Amino acid sequence: MKKLHSLVLLLISFAGYSQADTSLVRFSNPTSVSKTKGYSHAAEIELGTCKMIIISGQIALDNKGNLIGKDNLAEQTTQIFTNIKNIVAESGGTLENVVKLGIFMIDASQVQTVRNVRDKFFTQKKMPASTLVQVSKLVRDDLLLEIEATAIIPKF
Repeated sequence: MKKLHSLVLLLISFAGYSQADTSLVRFSNPTSVSKTKGYSHAAEIELGTCKMIIISGQIALDNKGNLIGKDNLAEQTTQIFTNIKNIVAESGGTLENVVKLGIFMIDASQVQTVRNVRDKFFTQKKMPASTLVQVSKLVRDDLLLEIEATAIIPKF
C-alpha cells in the first residue's frame, strides 16, 4: 500500500508538467554546421544553474553541406567531432561539457579508429558516457557513422 501511495504522489507531482514549457528551450542551427531540413541541430534547455544541450546526430558534412572523408572513417569522425565542438561552442561551452555520446556505425569492428579520433578531442580524464550501436544503414549510403551528443554547460 505504501508503494501505491508513493506512486500516486509521484504521478500527481508530474501532472503539472504535462505540457513542456517551451520558453525554457531554444532550438538552434549554427552556421558552422550544415543546413538542416526539418529538424534542429541542437536544443538548449535552461536548468537554472546550467543548461543542457541536446545535439542531433551529426554526420560528416561541413557547413556548406559537403561530405568530408568519402570512404574514410577517420576523416568522417573528425568532421563529426568538429561539428559537435562548434555546436557546443555556439552555446558557450567546450567539449569538456559533453557528458554523453551516442555513436551509430555501419561497421562497429572499426571502433578503434573512432576512439583514436575521439581521443584527440576529449581528454582521458573527462571521457563522456558513451553508447555504440552498429546499424545496417544511415540516411545516406556514403556515410560511415553518425554521432549524437549531450552537454551540460554551467552558468557562471
